Amino acid sequence: MLESSKGRRSGLTREPRSRGGKARHPGSYFENIPVLVARDRSGATTDAVLPEHTAACIAGALAGAVTPANMLVCDGGGPLRAFARRAKIPLRVVPAPGKPAPGEPEIPINNVNAYHSRLKQWLRRFHGVATRNLPNSLGWRRSLEARAHSSDPQNWLLGALGQGRYQYKMK
Repeated sequence: MLESSKGRRSGLTREPRSRGGKARHPGSYFENIPVLVARDRSGATTDAVLPEHTAACIAGALAGAVTPANMLVCDGGGPLRAFARRAKIPLRVVPAPGKPAPGEPEIPINNVNAYHSRLKQWLRRFHGVATRNLPNSLGWRRSLEARAHSSDPQNWLLGALGQGRYQYKMK
């Protein structure tokens, strides 16, 4: 997510962006705040706003959620590979679009891609979120996702609190 200083009038480290703007570089860069989302095939979700894009931060965010009994499917970023190697978790790297690996079966990642799409579309209506409020926005989105699966108020509150099927880890 693009770093945002909404509401701050002083102490900005850069010129204000006009109408949100775009990052100079995609991916891991100082303007982007790393947000980690992990989903399994049943739809259980874990998300976290990481202080930095490192294997140690990823390990803290995924502690207990991903074990060696699971298989981690990712885009092949360096910190994710390092995390999987240190935690002894089997890793599958999704090939780049249009470049399938010969002999490799297709890896379905539609579940997490659909969640990312819904999250980004939902955040678009707010024209960006202040970085300090990003964990709250993720919690709000988790509660909406939990509400879609069950109309039971208890499940809805557990989803907002980051317990049950929808978890939030902050490090």
